[in-house]
Amino acid sequence: MPLLGSQPSASLSLGEAMVKMLEDMGVSYAFGISGGAIGPLWANLQHSHIQLLHFRHEAGAAFAAVESYFANGRPVVVFATSGPGITNALTGLFAARWEDAKVIFLSPSTSAPQRGRWAFQETSAYAMPSSGLFTSGPLFHYATTLETAAELPEVARRVALGLARPGGFVAHISIPTAVQTSPIETALPQVAFTQALVTASEATIAECARLLSEGPFALWVGFGARSAAKAIQDLAERTGAAVMCSPRGKGIFPENHPQFVGVTGFGGHESVLTYMREQPPLRTLVLGTRLGEFTSFWNPTLVPAQGFIHVDIDPEVPGVAYPCAETFAIQSDVGVFVKALLKHFKEHELPSTAITLPHPERLKIVTRADRLVRPEVLMEAIQQVIVEGSSAVVMTEAGNSFAWGTHMLRFSEPGRYRVSTGFGAMGHAVTGVLGSALAHKGKSVAIVGDGAMLMNSEVSTAVRYEIPAVWIVLNDARYNMVDQGATSLGIKNIDVEIPEADFVQIARAMGADGIRVETESDVKAALEKAMNSTLPFVVDVAIDPTRKAPTGTRNQSLFEQGITQFKAGM
Repeated sequence: MPLLGSQPSASLSLGEAMVKMLEDMGVSYAFGISGGAIGPLWANLQHSHIQLLHFRHEAGAAFAAVESYFANGRPVVVFATSGPGITNALTGLFAARWEDAKVIFLSPSTSAPQRGRWAFQETSAYAMPSSGLFTSGPLFHYATTLETAAELPEVARRVALGLARPGGFVAHISIPTAVQTSPIETALPQVAFTQALVTASEATIAECARLLSEGPFALWVGFGARSAAKAIQDLAERTGAAVMCSPRGKGIFPENHPQFVGVTGFGGHESVLTYMREQPPLRTLVLGTRLGEFTSFWNPTLVPAQGFIHVDIDPEVPGVAYPCAETFAIQSDVGVFVKALLKHFKEHELPSTAITLPHPERLKIVTRADRLVRPEVLMEAIQQVIVEGSSAVVMTEAGNSFAWGTHMLRFSEPGRYRVSTGFGAMGHAVTGVLGSALAHKGKSVAIVGDGAMLMNSEVSTAVRYEIPAVWIVLNDARYNMVDQGATSLGIKNIDVEIPEADFVQIARAMGADGIRVETESDVKAALEKAMNSTLPFVVDVAIDPTRKAPTGTRNQSLFEQGITQFKAGM
């Protein structure tokens, strides 16, 4: 419940009032890079109760902010200077919008008297497009330029209202450099916004219960259901429903539960498709997932005979992924809805038929002593040492790391696994791990490729702020997802190789620590060393590049989008 407190205005600059406003809204961290144009506001942040973290790249700062939000649920600030500072941050801010985080982006713009005169890094309508960057739209839910201090109360009101809304909220407040130090003479009003949980009517819930009672049904659980884990498990156990989850939804329903049939989409499990073919439900109750490409590949096998009952806080989500499927759309907070639905199903023991459901296959892997590390062996060691042996948050990077982690790691509680299936930017996990570890107040682990680690690493930042981040690098000296995907599409002779980097030397040169792993017998001990280290730590793993990642039907999805098979030899 954001609260705006009245301020003694005469002694405050706009920058000071802005920072006090953010403190009152619950902001505890600010991530970004400073510069001359944002200097006054940056100084105000630096001397506030908000912990300011100075990063090495604005995109990395924004990714860290996203993961900070998901670790502690508190709104977070990203800041950048004018011109390239703003454009550098955009990729991370798009990720914030797609991931439904609550982020407030603060940037400067060129002061009015200097606009159009080739100011250094000029940020004005003369030099940069205003639409989309400084106005509300697909990137920012709310965006404005604060031209005078008198506008702050209205801006504060709109930001507070946005933070109180369900789902994500990404705002951009641009403040001309000269305005940052101007005195504010209007007190911020004390305004409280309560967050009312949206839910369906009792008649709608009763109708949903009636439809589900007509035959066997499945539950498809997504990231938007993460706060309803207990209620979802109760519903499954009362009804005997099979449960599957999106990649982002891993752990919301325990993956070791007898009713769990697997993860859908990219990195998912064949057991889900086996279930849908051999024991098809009459309907599927979808809870908090958009069913986008990397969650479903829009596979028609996943559409039950009588379609979906789709529950989401966003009324625009149901029916979009499968427009031809019958869909009973319900706008509601998932937790409130499931708890209300439970009243229509009596408690009873778990049906014995649940043990006949297909489950993700667990292969027995025998380690080798004389070759490169297979990703399967690495993931099994991560499962034992990190997932089961610690409380660390585990993140996987876009690419083969995502596929291997989603496919092989198994979680029994929500909030332990993070992956971006929407925007899917390289560098998200590499830098996001800092925000996660900081807000989680403990170890967070990023499983990443060498390409992503070279693209946008913030090891130096972790050293500066003593953040206990761990990077596990799948080092195969190539963009291997691109390599394997191109091969599957028939594309030959493409440039995917990367000169092999020694990430341990790189880490140590910046003040962190690390260990190189070249054989499977050394993997477990290396992970244990990383988890016991008091320094930011890099585990550089020489990966066997010939092991094909479990990407599911990704290539089939590309074919269906219009890509044609390349002729051999091209």
